[in-house]
Amino acid sequence: MHRVEHVMGFPVSLRVDDPHVTQAAGDAVFAWLREVDARFSPFRADSEVSRYGREELELGELSDELTEVLALCEHYRVATGGAFDVRLPGRGLDPCAVVKGWSVQRAADLLRAAGARRFVLNAGGDVVAAGGPWRVGVRHPVHADKLCVVLELSDGAVATSARYERGDHIIDGRTGRAATGLSSMTVVASSLTEADSVATAAFAMGVEGVGWAASLPGCEVFAVDEDGQVLRTEGFPVAATASAV
Repeated sequence: MHRVEHVMGFPVSLRVDDPHVTQAAGDAVFAWLREVDARFSPFRADSEVSRYGREELELGELSDELTEVLALCEHYRVATGGAFDVRLPGRGLDPCAVVKGWSVQRAADLLRAAGARRFVLNAGGDVVAAGGPWRVGVRHPVHADKLCVVLELSDGAVATSARYERGDHIIDGRTGRAATGLSSMTVVASSLTEADSVATAAFAMGVEGVGWAASLPGCEVFAVDEDGQVLRTEGFPVAATASAV
């Protein structure tokens, strides 16, 4: 199975190498992601997130899924000393930094429940993989036609936060200004929920976020600072024939 659809504002590609897994499993993946977009997008006035942000819903009225997402957001706000914050002054509630990885990880769980053992799910460059090894390239933060690293992923997830697609969109909640110090932050973890949240949270912290992310159990880090210096944990799974550019 190989499918590509545009969901939640970015392309999502799915490859499943198990011949016994039917198209129904792919249908379930993309139906779930479309549901997430409808329910959790802060850009849709009628979404659950927007209604809660406008105080039209109370905490006790929220779905279990949004309650879980908000708990994750609060966890990372506390863990980063406020650098990661989905409730910035002058802005509405925006949990997208957690929702993306969380929802795509749940989609991967749907595939596993359907019997998929070898697959890769790529959501705008953030990847969940199983049954590898799979080779995943990470775009160079300055040169769009180059990769800064190629990693090997068997069963797990990788996510990157950077400026190159959306500019200075990650805000340091401690200052209210665009995060500084890093050009890109890539995190490998067992789930995309963690990899994506940690990558964004660490980027918001700046250079100090590299050490914070590296200290988390099960997380491996590849970061490029604003001076072009590479900061990498020893266990980051660089592909044997690849090197940083």
